[in-house]
Amino acid sequence: MTVTVRDLRTEVPDDVEDFARVRHLALPYMLWTPDAVRHHLAHSHPDAHRRHLVAEEDGEVIGTAQVGLVHESPEPGQGYLNAYVHPGRTRRGAGDLLVRAAEEYLASLGATKLFAWVLDEPGNRAFAERHGYRGSRSAHFLRLDLAQTALPPLGTPPPGVELRTGADFADDPRPLFELDAEAMQDEPGDIATEFTDYEAWVEEYWKHPLLNLELTSVAMVGGRPAAFSVAYTDDTGRYVTAMTGTLRAHRGRGLAKLAKNDSLHRARAAGSTEAFTGNDAGNGPMIAINKWFGYEICATEVRHVRELG
Repeated sequence: MTVTVRDLRTEVPDDVEDFARVRHLALPYMLWTPDAVRHHLAHSHPDAHRRHLVAEEDGEVIGTAQVGLVHESPEPGQGYLNAYVHPGRTRRGAGDLLVRAAEEYLASLGATKLFAWVLDEPGNRAFAERHGYRGSRSAHFLRLDLAQTALPPLGTPPPGVELRTGADFADDPRPLFELDAEAMQDEPGDIATEFTDYEAWVEEYWKHPLLNLELTSVAMVGGRPAAFSVAYTDDTGRYVTAMTGTLRAHRGRGLAKLAKNDSLHRARAAGSTEAFTGNDAGNGPMIAINKWFGYEICATEVRHVRELG
């Protein structure tokens, strides 16, 4: 049997569905739908040079890879490749071929440092090390049984604080862009990220097909967004917190917890039964908040790094 690697054909519905299915099987803690896969390619910034690759064996898609440059970083030459193989189709060479194709592509773009997330399992880490990657920081996936776990009661917002939803910003999301841009700068990680292009943010994040504005909660102070919890949902009852953050001037007041609690209650009332989120292992405050809600760590990824040249 021969394994080959090629670009994802977004114009072929079965191809996109296969990509989303394999990625879900390999990484079930994130939301993968065909619409989301198409969106990642169609609405990414041109400077990201994003590609989706598939590994195919006898007509069956058995592996996937997302590849591109970290265009939001002020440090040039950083690329990423996240390759995942169908759990029942490993040891066929798909991972090797995907990594090789991704590295050749990124090198042709001038990338000098490559980042890859790897599930924290012995076989996966050994695979990364064989390809010249060294382990860096880790991040956790957390899960909450939203149907069975008792959520903290909804409290009354403190004086001067008002809760709104993302839908209230449908006509002008710029205030949420400004909040996201500041909060993102303080996210722990080994890649610095800066949101400076509002139009690109709208295309890639605000127009994301899984973004649920009704379940996204925003804490307002003085008529301006001070904290938010951004919700993604699919049609299977799964809910994911994409980002929870607070402006620096308003931290320490419990506004992120207030917004997330409001969002979780809205999600459960809307029929969501399973909630997921992710935290850098060094983000102690957010991990503590999530454990307070009842989230439990269900998997861990380790970012690996390789220097080229």
